[in-house]
Amino acid sequence: MRLVLLSGGSGTRLWPLSNDARSKQFLKVLENEDNKLQSMVQRVWGQLSDASLANSTVIATSKSQVDIIQSQLNSEASLIVEPSRRDTFPAIALAASYLYSVKKADLNEVVSVLPVDPYVNASFFETVKKLEIIVNDSGADLALIGVKPTYPSSKYGYIVPVEEVSNNLYMKVSRFTEKPTEGKAKGLISEGALWNCGVFAFKLEYILNLLKRKGLPIQYDKLLNQYQQLPKISFDFEVVEKTKKIVVLPYDGYWKDLGTWNTLTEEMDTNQIGKGVISIDCKNAHLINELDIPVTVLGVSNVIVAASPDGILVSDKDASPRIKELVGDFNNRPMYEERRWGWYRVLDYTKFKEGNEVLTKRIRIKAGCNLSYQFHTQRNEVWTIVKGEGVFAFNGKLRVVRPGDVLQIQDGDHHALKAISDLEFIEVQSGPELIEDDIVRIYMTWDEIEEYCDTTIK
Repeated sequence: MRLVLLSGGSGTRLWPLSNDARSKQFLKVLENEDNKLQSMVQRVWGQLSDASLANSTVIATSKSQVDIIQSQLNSEASLIVEPSRRDTFPAIALAASYLYSVKKADLNEVVSVLPVDPYVNASFFETVKKLEIIVNDSGADLALIGVKPTYPSSKYGYIVPVEEVSNNLYMKVSRFTEKPTEGKAKGLISEGALWNCGVFAFKLEYILNLLKRKGLPIQYDKLLNQYQQLPKISFDFEVVEKTKKIVVLPYDGYWKDLGTWNTLTEEMDTNQIGKGVISIDCKNAHLINELDIPVTVLGVSNVIVAASPDGILVSDKDASPRIKELVGDFNNRPMYEERRWGWYRVLDYTKFKEGNEVLTKRIRIKAGCNLSYQFHTQRNEVWTIVKGEGVFAFNGKLRVVRPGDVLQIQDGDHHALKAISDLEFIEVQSGPELIEDDIVRIYMTWDEIEEYCDTTIK
């Protein structure tokens, strides 16, 4: 069986910590067994490894999330990169074509698709393993995993079973309804409906035949070129609601969607992350602070206070799911991003009347990692090294840099930086238009850079 993890979304319900590049699955707010903070994707990847499933798993994601996935999973996962975000049906279609034409998977191989961020215990992945047997045994086109609803919600898909078969291992499904109104959800629950856990299992041939019927290619490279032509729609609406032969495997273990601040804080092992203080008379209060200044929470209860370079949120926990309605119009650039080599934080951004822009960042490169050998066309940069030691590649020459060194880079200059020890520097960009896409990468690895440059280090 092959597994596909879907990693997408901008996670606006967890603003201001989540942004376009750092969705909810990447927030390090959960504790692992060693009491160290980890993200949802790190937690799930560890569970997959424990269940011996990681080696057969690929992650489907967008271009903006590639670096942070590689950073958090130490480049252990194989990635399928969508050229643009088009919801779960196109993502699953692209993954199926990749498994078929690149990985040479058999048409009868069972593929299970699941979200990258379920909050579950280890038994969930033992249940996932059963999907292969169920798809083959039932002859169904799709197999799902369902949990008993705890309240009527319009956030989930509802699976209505009709009969138990195969020693109660799974049930046939009469119909599937994606995200009904709360009123309709009450009626579905009364019929014994289960919440869909976002897991879909099918034989590879089933999805490939569906693509053929739509006149779409099943070869990965061709589908990639036509990706913009795929409908921007969820797999639930496009496939599951239209499929007749479906079975469901009920799961009675712990399962939770940590998509809002009130649900996420229920699973946090600490009430405070970052600088600040919560007064003793605050009940059920959480503070998450990524800024370098302290935040004080005084005399208020049932509250979430979250502060990051992207903004500050103070909310009653019960009201926190409404944050998506309020920040939907925010169109600011991400002020913090985690990359494969480290992270950067925007300290200041100014656009002057005459059109020139100035952007100041604090950048950290992890020891042994490097920035690519690159140049820009629209901006000049000044780097001031403030911590650590590294090697600076500049127009074919290498030199050692240490705290206090100032490096001036003009547009068109070829440059890269490798950290010998954890290294931090302040970068000041200036130019008529400052965008992250103004990067022309020449070499990615340091070995390539050293081979190209004069290796006589000053």
